[in-house]
Amino acid sequence: MQQQQQTTQSQNMQMPPTMVSTKDQMYLTDILSWTLIAAKKAHFFAQQCQNQDVKTALEDAGRMHQQHYQKVLQHLNKNPNPTQSS
Repeated sequence: MQQQQQTTQSQNMQMPPTMVSTKDQMYLTDILSWTLIAAKKAHFFAQQCQNQDVKTALEDAGRMHQQHYQKVLQHLNKNPNPTQSS
């Protein structure tokens, strides 16, 4: 088991690839979609909530998801025209 962990650690990328595969692009699309939906749902339920503690927790969760969404977009926009490969 330890040998497997060492092999996995040595295979970690030092720099991200310059191209995005179709599979990677679909995964990134899913990440953005799920994160945006989570932010919207948290906002919606916070507006419906009567308990102030729960409302605050939902608003915090919504902000967190919105920040994650923006961070992923920032990373993707660093190289606006990546080369795609299949």
